[in-house]
Amino acid sequence: MDMEKERQSNMEFVRDEGRKAPVMKLQARGEIPYLTFPKLEACDKIEHLFTTRAGGVSEGQFSTMNFSVNLGDHPENVRENYRRVAALLRCGIEDITGTVQTHTTNIRRVTLEDRGKVAFLTPDYGDVDGLVTNVKGIALAVFTADCVPIYFVDPVREAIGLAHSGWRGTVSNMAGKMIERMMQEFGTDPKDLIIAIGPSICQNCYEVDETVAEAFRQGLGEDEAERGKIKASGIYPMEGAFGLRRVLEPGRMPGKYQLDLWLANLIWLVRAGADLSRVDVTDLCTAQNSKLLFSHRASRGKRGNMGAFLKLKND
Repeated sequence: MDMEKERQSNMEFVRDEGRKAPVMKLQARGEIPYLTFPKLEACDKIEHLFTTRAGGVSEGQFSTMNFSVNLGDHPENVRENYRRVAALLRCGIEDITGTVQTHTTNIRRVTLEDRGKVAFLTPDYGDVDGLVTNVKGIALAVFTADCVPIYFVDPVREAIGLAHSGWRGTVSNMAGKMIERMMQEFGTDPKDLIIAIGPSICQNCYEVDETVAEAFRQGLGEDEAERGKIKASGIYPMEGAFGLRRVLEPGRMPGKYQLDLWLANLIWLVRAGADLSRVDVTDLCTAQNSKLLFSHRASRGKRGNMGAFLKLKND
């Protein structure tokens, strides 16, 4: 067995049992394993990936592929991690532009002037959880450890978007607002978009309290029609009460609920006009795979951040 096959065989993920086949594909180049989506891979206009914990140089709780300095990692280790991923994306660190995340639904259009602005270099903007661009060669980046990364690709108008969406972003419709912003900036038709919902904490592992549950009741509202469309599409398993998995299911204790961020974001995408045949939904939970993926809950906050990266290829 060669080194690459041995490395991949040591990364056995716990996957969503409701899927008939694996959704995310584990790949490796050199020392770095990473994850990709089939529908994004099929688009020849972009490069994309989602990192694991492996393949970097960070140590301790940040072991090893961490992309955030604000958690206490050494900046030079973080820089080297960026350099390694930039090589995978066929670009340099100076081509990566990242979010400065504060659980908002603020979205920034990235221009050439923003090229190379990443967290450890102190960007001149803040409170940004979503990025969109039509500039070729710039790699967008968001950072997660239980929250949802969402990829958006418009192959017709050659524009991309990348969002960080925790429960606050999700309940406030970050997914739909990303589509609206791409419509405004680039003339995107929602039905042209190729979209991928990336690894995050799953419903079985994500217990929330009444405050969060009520926010979703008020923010998301009724979802019967959308859930019916999602079930019919077959892209996401919809078992449970009345044949459908609900966004909020009763928790294990009174006053607690299990929150499905993947389904909630799918509902917003349906409402925004996305074509579900062009959507991939992860089958990987960060909490269930905390040895291979960073999870805030599983580690009780002692962790690094993974990176979701998306780039329009140069001509």
